[in-house]
Amino acid sequence: MRRILQLTQLAPLALLLAAFAVALPVVPSAFAQDRLKAQPIPEPPPPPPGFELDPALEPQVTILKRGEDSVEEYRISGKLYMVKVTPPHGRPYYLIDERGDGKFARQESHDLGLRPPMWVIHSW
Repeated sequence: MRRILQLTQLAPLALLLAAFAVALPVVPSAFAQDRLKAQPIPEPPPPPPGFELDPALEPQVTILKRGEDSVEEYRISGKLYMVKVTPPHGRPYYLIDERGDGKFARQESHDLGLRPPMWVIHSW
């Protein structure tokens, strides 16, 4: 009686293992079919006629060597807005002028989370 009880307890487990063994070969083939349907991303359209980039809005990068550190200064229209300092040993860090008032704040990474947009609408 005890042996019959043990076999009936093992029946659901055996059924589950059998179903898993049957389904296992189907899973990789489903992923392979998705890979076959993938297509390359098309090229972006060209800019509209007459559109030209303003070279004054392109950042100017100056690379300097201060001691053993490599310093990259980023400017737009001649105004310094970011400095990247790369020490010879360790990770680079950034000094960023977030408000345009000349006060730089140190950041260890270029992306520290959510930041509200702070675009310049008008300056004089």
